[in-house]
Amino acid sequence: MERIVITHGPEETEEVGVELASRLANGDVVALVGELGAGKTTFVRGLARGLFVKDPVLSPSFLLARSYEGRLPFHHLDAYRITAPGELSEVGLRELLPPDEGVTAVEWANRITDLIPPKAIWVTLEHAGEDRRRITLRR
Repeated sequence: MERIVITHGPEETEEVGVELASRLANGDVVALVGELGAGKTTFVRGLARGLFVKDPVLSPSFLLARSYEGRLPFHHLDAYRITAPGELSEVGLRELLPPDEGVTAVEWANRITDLIPPKAIWVTLEHAGEDRRRITLRR
């Protein structure tokens, strides 16, 4: 499956995340790739909203991970600061790829590709003009 969507602003980018969330199930991993400012965290906020997470979704850049309660438990990892895949095991986060329960979204997944499960949904976000994003979803 591959789908390409062009969005015109953060609200539309978030809506694509909401739509994807409606199809997610226990054990799913969403691997996000894109340069700084491409909209990864905005997309993740949409996933959370689509999973009925009530708490505000914050970037876990300095914590590496945050977990939220919703329709399914929602885990948000940020691999930006990961320099070696083993670091996730060292801090006890390896079990979130895939999670035993819930959904895991991984920003900067390209930094830990060896840890991303084969059935993950890959989401690539690219700048496509001012406030426009090209989002490619593939499984």
